[in-house]
This record gives sequence, structure tokens and C-alpha cells, in this order.
Amino acid sequence: MSRRRHSDENDGGQAHKRRRTSEPSEIEDRLESLICRVGEKSSSSLESNLEGLAGVLEADLPNYKSKILRLLCTVARLLPEKLTVYTTLVGLLNARNYNFGGEFVEAMIRQLKECLKVNMYNEAVYLVRFLSDLVNCHVIAAPSMVAMFENFVGVTQEEDVPQVRCDWYVYAFLSSLPWVGKELYEKKDAEMDRILSHVENYLKRRQKIHVPMLQVWSADKPHPQEEYLDCLWAQVQKLKKDRWQERHIPRPYLAFDNVLCEALQHNLPPFTPPPHTEDSVYPMPRVIFRMFDYTDDPEGPVMPGSHSAERFVIEENLHCIIKSHWKERKTCAAQLLSYPGNNKIPLNYHIVEVVFAELFQLPVPPHTEVMYTTLLIELCKLQPGSLPQVLAQATEMLYMRLDTMNTTCIDRFINWFSHHLSNFQFRWSWEDWADCLTHDLDKPKPKFVKEVLEKCMRLSYHQQIVDIVPATFSVLLPANPTCIYKYGDESNKSLPGYNVALCLNIAIKNKASIDEILTILKDVPNPNQDDDDDEGFSFNPLKIEIFVQTLLHLAAKSFSHSFSALGKFREVFKTLAESDEGKLHVLRVMYEVWKNHPQMIAVLVDKMIRTQIVDCAAVANWIFSSELAHDFTRFYIWEILHSTIRKMNKHVVMIQKELEEAKARLAKQHKRRDSDDDDDRSDREDGPLEEQIERLQEKVESAQSEQKNLFLVIFQRFIMILTEHLVRCETGGIDAITPWYKNCIERLQQIFLQHHQTIQQYMVTLENLLFTAELDHHILAVFQQFCALQA
Repeated sequence: MSRRRHSDENDGGQAHKRRRTSEPSEIEDRLESLICRVGEKSSSSLESNLEGLAGVLEADLPNYKSKILRLLCTVARLLPEKLTVYTTLVGLLNARNYNFGGEFVEAMIRQLKECLKVNMYNEAVYLVRFLSDLVNCHVIAAPSMVAMFENFVGVTQEEDVPQVRCDWYVYAFLSSLPWVGKELYEKKDAEMDRILSHVENYLKRRQKIHVPMLQVWSADKPHPQEEYLDCLWAQVQKLKKDRWQERHIPRPYLAFDNVLCEALQHNLPPFTPPPHTEDSVYPMPRVIFRMFDYTDDPEGPVMPGSHSAERFVIEENLHCIIKSHWKERKTCAAQLLSYPGNNKIPLNYHIVEVVFAELFQLPVPPHTEVMYTTLLIELCKLQPGSLPQVLAQATEMLYMRLDTMNTTCIDRFINWFSHHLSNFQFRWSWEDWADCLTHDLDKPKPKFVKEVLEKCMRLSYHQQIVDIVPATFSVLLPANPTCIYKYGDESNKSLPGYNVALCLNIAIKNKASIDEILTILKDVPNPNQDDDDDEGFSFNPLKIEIFVQTLLHLAAKSFSHSFSALGKFREVFKTLAESDEGKLHVLRVMYEVWKNHPQMIAVLVDKMIRTQIVDCAAVANWIFSSELAHDFTRFYIWEILHSTIRKMNKHVVMIQKELEEAKARLAKQHKRRDSDDDDDRSDREDGPLEEQIERLQEKVESAQSEQKNLFLVIFQRFIMILTEHLVRCETGGIDAITPWYKNCIERLQQIFLQHHQTIQQYMVTLENLLFTAELDHHILAVFQQFCALQA
């Protein structure tokens, strides 16, 4: 390192004088900055930076050892893409200070145990990988690492534990081998062969019922959609066949081999995997997303094969970069594009594949969906000459494979593509997709284009979408989003309630009170009842039609006007639609008014739930009603249903949180009472809190019952319509696997996957009441696949 660099890093005599006058907090901040930034672009070589930093840290160990230990343990967990940089740094420190090396290894094991205890399994994988790479840096002795891996794989012999537990320990072992396999095989080949043999036996007997539910595509051509452990096992087998020669991991410790090989090594303390408990939540299995191979970029560097360890290492590091920087899209894009060794691989293809792999990951992407859109836009800005072409090629491939693509992933594709187009003036070569016009409009390709155009309209306006799309695509254009008011046309004078609607229109414009509105509607006859029937609690569909049609028509100017109208006349809605049927009819009429404006329908349903005009179960029943059969496979319908479920789930969580807080306050009071002699005062204080807890307990039970009922309604309706379809096809002797059926069965999967944490609570009820052995095997298979995800 240069003299200036030494001075900058508080090395040498002058720096020590400055250090004495510096505040400890300043020095700690500086140490943190130096450790976090090592390995970034610099005018000096990485090796000289590491050597200089090791010198600085060694000099600071007497005063700041705990801070340095904590920082190194943190970067090992949170910056896995720089793993070998930090293992080299620890190796250099160990060579200079053996005791510090031992303390670091102990601290890492403590952190690993803590991560496993609190279900931080992704971070735990990085810690295991870090420990394994310390073998290469002569910090940890190879035999003790092999012993730890033996204990990991020993978990596969445990009885009555979930498969996902065994999966994680096998994955933690296998995923470390590209880094340390060569070193461990050289020292302990017989033991390693034995461990790998155990892994092979485990993989052969492993259940894989869950795989179809997690695949982006149902077809294996052109690229197989492999289960993640099967794919990793194939990659490790090839690596072993190649004598553990891997050519992509940067290994800065090789430059210090003469120093590191002289260092004393540490044995890992015996590590027993913590036992499985009821609170253990293991990562779900995955399916590896494959989109490109070496044929897709014939001119650039060759893309490593899907079963090469290099492919695993590159993808793993790119995933790590996204995980570290996803909140800062500019930094994330820059880090991805400056990935080391980018001239040896088709980096743009790898990046695009990894970003789409995360976006399409089932059950849910690792990060919020909109992040991937902004990241791809940023990448296009940084590499305008090459990345947009790769992205366009990827989009074309996704479009060509829509027929076998999972419906949930098609939803995400629609959201991403429409948002992306809105940032580039909606420019696209639509003529290239003219083949979709020759298909039945219910097929995936025309359906996709139609939904994309509808989403684009949300991000612009109707006429702009009409102008950008070729005239031949007119059949796929969204309808002009206008309000349909049936009482506004004089030709409809003969409609029942026409005159009342005119009166109501004038009254609302004149700011009539709620009582006046109800008076106008009072004498509207009920078509559902005989004249001599007492009205009781039944609802009057004509009253609801007149009121809802008129109110929504008058408030049609904007979302805000509509929201204001619902809030202002909430009491009228509550009076007219007390019963479940009444609520359902409000939704039906709202749909009739706004059937050409799906976005308005979505936001009005949302507002009606918030204002308690309708409840969640009414929305679910409405979605499965015959009136909505025409729109059943439309994207917006499922947006509404998922939003409804999320609202219900949030409501339950909020009340549960209130209950826990009240219980905590009571416990605090009891604790204070134990140290206070005034029992009377304590009892007086406890009374109101205990009553509040009782009320909240009832609210929680009521909300959970409502939540359970919502899921029962949804799954029951799914079972009914799917069973009817299967019976109808069997009776008619026709193929049941239609585009409608594919969409419907995958929507059922989507409900299970997107709300899996909540649904897990009601598994026994669902199994006993709905998903019984008598159910058609097509439908039952979805439930069994879901059960297998955490089995």
C-alpha cells in the first residue's frame, strides 16, 4: 500500500498520535467503514488493501477487540458476496494473533447457534459457508469442519422431523462445497465420501410432491425446472468429477499462502444441530428457474452449463448482491454490473435470469415486486447499449412460453411488463405478437396482451393506449372506462323505479340528509315480496339498485368523489343492505355501473370493506357468483380477492397485537403490585384492564372465526365450480384441461401459496371438512402439494 494509504488507515507513528486525541466513537465508526468497504473498487490492489487493513485492525485489537469481532461476524452474515475477502482478512489476523482467531471462531459458532434458534436460516447458510472457507485460510482445521458436516447430514437420520429441516442441513453442507470441497477431500476423502453417500441416500428417498406447485413452467422444454436440492446435487457431482476444480470464486487468500500456511489452526467446538421444536420455521423448498443457456448468446463468453458449480456460484453471488442492496436500486444495479470476472461470463444474461428468478419465485418473491421493475430500469440506464436487448430477448421468451407458465407468474409478468413499458413511452414491437390474434381469446397469449394493455391504461389513459397499439389489436383493447347509468337514458323510462331515481338524483345534488334519502326510497316496492308480507330483515333489491346506481353515477368524476360519497351515505348503505344478500346485491349493482372500469371496481370494493358497507365473505361470494362468471379469469378479480384476504388477515393481527399489549400492561401492574403494599389500589387498577382484556379476547375470537369462515367460503366455492366443470367434461366426454380449468386450479394454488402462513392454522379444519379423500384427485392434489411444502 502507498504511504498515503497507510496514513489514511491510522497506520504508522503519526496515526497513533492522532488516535490518542480521537474520540472512541469516531475510531469505531472509522473501523466499521474500513471493514465494510474493503473489496470495493480502489486504486490499490485488493491484496495490498487487505494487508494494510489487517495491520490497522491488529494495532487496534487491544482497545477495540469486541467491536472488531462484532463487525467481522456481522459482515460474514450480511455481505456474503464478499465472503472470500473477509475470510482472507480473518486468516491474516489469525496469522498475526492466534488468540483473536480462536475468539472469532467461537463468536461465529455462537452467532450460528443464535441464527438457528430464531429461524434465520438464510443468514445461517452464509455463516456455515464462511466457516468452511476459513479452512482454505488455515484458520479452521479441516477434520473439525468435516465433523461438523457429519453432524449436519446426521439430521437426515432423525425421526419425526419435517423434511424441510433435513433439507436445510443438507443444503448448508452441499452449498459450501464449491468453496471448500477440494481442501476437505485432500485431507479427509474417506469421510467425505461417506457423508456424500448419506446425502445421496437421503435425496433418493425424499418426497417431492410439492414440486408442481412451485414450478414457473409446467413443461421441461427447453429447460428442465429442477427442484433445488436435485440441481445442487447434480452440480456437486460434476464438481467432484472435475476433481473439485472451480474457476469462478475469487480466492484472494492464495496470494498470502506463504503467510497463512504458517498459522496455527483452530478446531471447531463440537456442534450439535439444535433440536426441532414447534416454533421452528424452515425455509420452503424451491424450484430452480432456468431461462437461458449457452445458445442464447452465441457471440459473447460461454454461459456455464446448468449443472456446473460455476453456474451455482455466479447465481448465488448475484442473489446475495440483490439481498444486500435491494433497498437502493442504483447501488444494487451498479454492484450487479461490476460483478468480478464479468468479462469471462455473459453477465447481462445471468443478471436478467437471476432478477426474473426472484420475481417469479413461488410462493412469494424475496422482495417487493416493484423493486425488480425499478432495478431492471436502472440496469437498462447503466448499460443502454446491451442490457435492453437481453431484456427484450427474455420478454420474448417469456411470451412464447405463456401456455405452460404458472398463472401467478403470469400475473407478475403482466405487472412488471406494463410498469416497465410506462417508463419507456409504452414502446414495443406489438406486430411481433400478432400471432395472439389468431388464438381463442381465452388462451394465455391474447389474455396476457389484453391484461397488459389494461394495466398500461391504469398508468396512462385510454386514448393513449388506443394510439400506441396497431389497429389489428383493437379486439384486445380495454373498454373505455365510463360509468353505465341505466336511469340516465330516457328510453329506459319504463324501468321500475325510474321516477324515484330522478327524484333521488335531484335530492343528492341538493345535499339532502340521510333521512330525506331514506324517505324518498321508502315506498319503492320490493319485487322479492308479496304485498301482504312484512318486510322484516329481508332486503329490497330495487331500493339498492336505485340508490347505488344514482350515487355512483353522481360521484363518477374521480376516485375521491366516489370515496366521499360512500363515506357520506354509509348509513343509507347499512340500512338498505343489512343482510348478507343485501351486501351481495350492493356489489352486483356496483359492478353493473363500473363493469368497464376494473380499477374503479377494485378501489370501491376496498373502500366498501373499510367502511363496513360489505364484509369480506360477501366479496368472496360475489367473486364466485354467476354474475361474475364472464370476468372470473380476469386479473383484477383476483387482485380484489387477495386484497380482501390481506385486509382480513391484517385485522386479526392488529387485534391480537392489542390483546398482547394489554396483557403485557397487566403483567407489569402485577409486578409493580408485588413490590407495593397497597392491595386495594392495585385491584382498582387491575379491574378496567382485565375487562379490556376480556373484550379484546372476544374480539380476537370473533375475528379469527370470521377469518376462518372467509377461507372456508373461498375453498368451498373453488371445490364446487371445479367439481362441476370436471363432472360436466366427464359426462360430455370432452377434455377437462381447458384454459379456464388451468386458470382456476392455479388460482386455487395461488390462494394457498400467497396466504400459506395464515392457512396453516386451519389445516385440520380444511382437511376434515373440505379436502377429504372423496374429493376429485385433481383438486385434492393441490391441497396435498401445499401440505408437502412444510412437511
